[in-house]
Amino acid sequence: MNKINNMLLNGEVDAKTANALLYGCNVCLGAIRVDDQQAKLNELERAIKELEVDGKKYF
Repeated sequence: MNKINNMLLNGEVDAKTANALLYGCNVCLGAIRVDDQQAKLNELERAIKELEVDGKKYF
């Protein structure tokens, strides 16, 4: 993202293209965050299931 900003400031890319590139970057970052959150949720669910014995919760 910094590279795109530098390219914009140096006149190597126009504002419309820089905006489109940065938008794409933000979409990708959002997807990564959702994926990371889902992985953490899955890990927590697994840990809770490990604490359950014979249907009883020990927490």
